[in-house]
Amino acid sequence: MRTVTVVGASLAGLHAARGLRDQGYDGRLVIVGEERHRPYDRPPLSKAFLTGEDPTGDDLTAQGPTGEDPTGDGEPDGGLGPLALTDPEDEAELDAEWLLGVRADRLDPAAGAVGLADGRTLRTDGVVIATGAAPRTLRAVAPPGVHTLRTLDDARRLRAELRAGAGRVVVIGAGFIGAEVASSCAALGLDVTVVEAAPLPLVPQLGERMARACAALHAAHGVTLLCGTGVATLRGTDRVTGVELADGRVLPADVVVVGVGVRPVTGWLEGSGLALDDGVLCDEGCATALPSVVAVGDVARLALPGTGRTVRAEHWTSAAEQGAVAARNLLAGTTVQPFGALPYFWSDQYGARIQFAGRREPGDTVRIAEGDPEEDPGGGFLAVYERDAIPTAVLAVNRPKPFTRLRRELARAPRLAAR
Repeated sequence: MRTVTVVGASLAGLHAARGLRDQGYDGRLVIVGEERHRPYDRPPLSKAFLTGEDPTGDDLTAQGPTGEDPTGDGEPDGGLGPLALTDPEDEAELDAEWLLGVRADRLDPAAGAVGLADGRTLRTDGVVIATGAAPRTLRAVAPPGVHTLRTLDDARRLRAELRAGAGRVVVIGAGFIGAEVASSCAALGLDVTVVEAAPLPLVPQLGERMARACAALHAAHGVTLLCGTGVATLRGTDRVTGVELADGRVLPADVVVVGVGVRPVTGWLEGSGLALDDGVLCDEGCATALPSVVAVGDVARLALPGTGRTVRAEHWTSAAEQGAVAARNLLAGTTVQPFGALPYFWSDQYGARIQFAGRREPGDTVRIAEGDPEEDPGGGFLAVYERDAIPTAVLAVNRPKPFTRLRRELARAPRLAAR
């Protein structure tokens, strides 16, 4: 391959690009990004970036100009500060062409081309799809004061409104993003209500018992959690004034944050011949049915060997670790290495670190190894999921050391966690 194009200047795309260079690829490397920013770290956006209280002492709110003009519009990119995933030395080693602030809108594998929304066409021998996911919304057009949170620019707009006198915040969706935003808003002293359509948040990920324990963190920190009701409409025209629930209640709101999940960004791949089903369908090594195309990160739906199932992981660790595997298989022209990392994710809420590793299935039993999640979930606990007395997953709240030990044990026996 003489040219490889990475579509998506994201964590996953960056790690795929690094993987290509690490494995000896010395050809032309092009990285296309719809955002005007270099790759940056997203997890802090719903946490320390909103509150400005980063435990490392770094100023995550820094926006000093770097002097770069990646979009060519005469406006310098805002400095990313500690959120940046690259520095000048890294970028020199990567030796990539950065096309930022432009969206890819078509893929023509037969012609070996990626089309850009500005009319340009990139000729390429290989493609890494890393376009990630976009937030789902409740309305095509929402009044001012209604936010989703995915990008740095989203976070900057939300933070500005939270600091401009917003007193009442309604968060729609109690998944990890919604819970983290609620936690950050509570830390800012705001009146926060979280609305969740399901009877209990995070049941698919954690199971009912552990989901209830984690949900209890909201009430323990003065946040109202309303479950089992959807949203009928958003009130307000010039500005959002409230959220009307399906049961008729109206919640006054100065700011609304919608966190009802994401959809993989695959529209630009329609007609390319790639199989699409809530993501780009891949084998166990991130390779698509086209030997010159791989997919990584939130957009990739990987096969789980031996199960007949596929899975799309929306977690930082998967996005970071898939890059090297995808790069190797792209250069080989076939899958020579599967992606076998154990699923892992974490969330910081109300001063608690929640960590999960493994693959929980319905019917797995839960054994509490430390603490008491029913009596004091915020005090910390360690829970082990088991199937036929064999560990399949582990959940911890403020138990990092024993969690790490059990995570390593699961990783050494991946067949047990993937049965």
